[in-house]
Amino acid sequence: MQSINKEREISFRDICLAESDKREVERLLKISPHNPPQLEDIWMLMDKVWDEFGCDNRKPDWKNIRKFYSHPIWLLNGLFIEQHDLSMQRRNAISDWIDYNPSIRKILDYGGGFGTLARLINNKKPSLLVDIYEPHLSYYSRQKISDYPQIQFISKIKDRYDALVSTDVLEHVPDPLKTFEEMILSVKNNGYLIIANNFFPIIKCHLPQTFHLRYTFNIFAKLMGLVICGPLEESHATIFKKNSNKPVNWRIVRPLEKVSKGLFPFLQFSKPVLRPIYKFVKHEYSSR
Repeated sequence: MQSINKEREISFRDICLAESDKREVERLLKISPHNPPQLEDIWMLMDKVWDEFGCDNRKPDWKNIRKFYSHPIWLLNGLFIEQHDLSMQRRNAISDWIDYNPSIRKILDYGGGFGTLARLINNKKPSLLVDIYEPHLSYYSRQKISDYPQIQFISKIKDRYDALVSTDVLEHVPDPLKTFEEMILSVKNNGYLIIANNFFPIIKCHLPQTFHLRYTFNIFAKLMGLVICGPLEESHATIFKKNSNKPVNWRIVRPLEKVSKGLFPFLQFSKPVLRPIYKFVKHEYSSR
């Protein structure tokens, strides 16, 4: 069995890329400390491109940020994911869960960019219809799904789906709860949302204004009409079920969002202190 974090060489021999994209990816690979690049190298290259566009995650200029998300660094990231064992393990866990759920016939991959997860899902369940909503679509991503008639990229969300999957999207958007509402609205009642978030400062394009949701996202999911089914094993995703078509009560959600943001610095500071106390109390309680 291969090591979970083993990296393999990224090859362009069988990949049809625009010459400008190929040159840019090759430029980035020359900068990478390792060949093949490791996960930390990909993060470093993302930050480099972010800085080259003059992006600032504290004062976002969305004109520059849109250019960043259309840059070939995301092509390189997609190629890397498909040969990185931990990344593929997480996506296989999601696609397996969807495959085992017979009620899911049509799914939306929200921000599914490179189409890796959509192709995994369709390989396991060929009858499933998969729409990929991706605002920053590349020509190569379209090529990759050309042999998958059940998969299509969409520019607007018009249908209702049996399930939605979103991996590492909400930490990139300026208003994650509003985007989350859009996701919820696209799912049928009694449908599922499989959401994986990364509200941490791993890379510069993770917006600090979203980090408070690291502690409170599930609370907001409940307030927005979802039931928490639980974490999905072997992934960093959580499964939610939609059990109501009631609109989100923003008069409640927005003030609580401000509270969540206000509490975040305290939780950051107190967590290292409270963790051993929690473990001690839990141990004492369980030993009685």
